[in-house]
Amino acid sequence: MKAFILDRYGKQERLRAADVPEPEVRDDDVLIQVHATALNQLDSKLRNGEFKLILPYRMPLILGHDVAGVVVRVGPRVRQFKVGDEVYARPDDFRIGTFAELIAVKEDSVAIKPRNISMEEAASIPLVGLTAWQALVEMAHLQPGQKVFIQAGSGGVGTFAIQLAKHLGATVATTASAANTALVKGLGADVVIDYKKDAFEEQLSGYDVVLNSQDGKTLAKSLGVLQPGGHLISISGPPDPQFAQDIQAPWLVKQVVRAISFGTRRQARRLQVGYAFLFMKASGRQLGQITQLIESGAIRPVIDRVFPFDATNEAMAYVDSGRAKGKVVIKVR
Repeated sequence: MKAFILDRYGKQERLRAADVPEPEVRDDDVLIQVHATALNQLDSKLRNGEFKLILPYRMPLILGHDVAGVVVRVGPRVRQFKVGDEVYARPDDFRIGTFAELIAVKEDSVAIKPRNISMEEAASIPLVGLTAWQALVEMAHLQPGQKVFIQAGSGGVGTFAIQLAKHLGATVATTASAANTALVKGLGADVVIDYKKDAFEEQLSGYDVVLNSQDGKTLAKSLGVLQPGGHLISISGPPDPQFAQDIQAPWLVKQVVRAISFGTRRQARRLQVGYAFLFMKASGRQLGQITQLIESGAIRPVIDRVFPFDATNEAMAYVDSGRAKGKVVIKVR
């Protein structure tokens, strides 16, 4: 099968098109013929080597964390899916590789594709949808009437998280450029701050939840917009000791994680707010709940551009530029 392969870490590394063996199908796997995949900042960060401490992948590596396609084979223990099913998924860590024509995914990580959207739209959902769900529903327990600040509202996670937060009954603030204000307001944002001219930390206060996806300076400012007892959940780091515990990191990695998050955790304690790092996990069950929201019209996919499979490197460069509104998708089949 054809795939795009990363041979070594590096910001300037291009992916190499190659013919590779079809993936092994384990007893509880479904083999998916990839119709579409999508790009995420996580792919760029893995390529750059930013996560090699906590996700030590072996090279060569096929990147890609989102898939929509058709089941072409099932393992002998699979009960939920059959050949011909249209599905979507975020494969588990260490089993990624959706920049390819086929991928084997654990049954528990797969869900039936929403009936009312295309393969390209479905491929845009899993990673950002699960990230927003696990942050706002699972960790923050966001309630009706609460206030949430979602950074970078026009990005992949932002466009999904705004819609989910509104569905949950929250008041939503976000940052966006003036050019993207109409987009994020159309998704449900109540307060939109033009980050190019206004400082959000001067405009927002008394918030219950912050979803942080930006750098360390932005994180430090964001802690200050929370009311005592509020929670900041960061998807961009720094990792915290609980995360290191959850992934059963080696002792040395646990000490490194403890050290790099010490300043953030100390500031959070001083402000009487909570800090947690989220590295989202694959979950077919949660994707099934997201499917219901998409089919009901509560959430819609937001896609910036669709690239052909042969232009995977060009798609990566476009994501790296930071100009994308919503998701960038690759049509594989």
